[in-house]
Amino acid sequence: MSLIRYDPFRELRTLTRGFNSLNELFDAQQFPELNLSAFAPHINTREGKFAYHIDVDLPGVNKDNVDIHIEEGVLHIFGERKTKEETKQEDYYKIESSFGRFERRFTLPAGVDSENIHAECADGVLEITVPKLTKKTEQMKKIEIS
Repeated sequence: MSLIRYDPFRELRTLTRGFNSLNELFDAQQFPELNLSAFAPHINTREGKFAYHIDVDLPGVNKDNVDIHIEEGVLHIFGERKTKEETKQEDYYKIESSFGRFERRFTLPAGVDSENIHAECADGVLEITVPKLTKKTEQMKKIEIS
């Protein structure tokens, strides 16, 4: 008979591996059809010379289902995605639908022109352009001494 050394954390590691396997199985990005209540679009942000750009991937989302507004220096992006797939055959009828809402907020930095923010949606990508304020540089002026 051999002795087995007692490891108090063995069961904890086994439980952790089980949870990790379960999380991989139901990963929302890998299987979006399993996650019906939430929708998390991918967002890219970048800063250009004259503006900040926010790109939001919204495949299958109608632009009428997206709301963008500014409140107290914060840019709010709200939206929802609704899909419905229907299959009718002679002896078979299937309807699958999914729904998901998303909300993102961005605190705008100082020096942006919030009056001229532009949003455009094309090919499933929403691009928001936040222009920077142009600073007028004062010319050096020599003052004569009298």
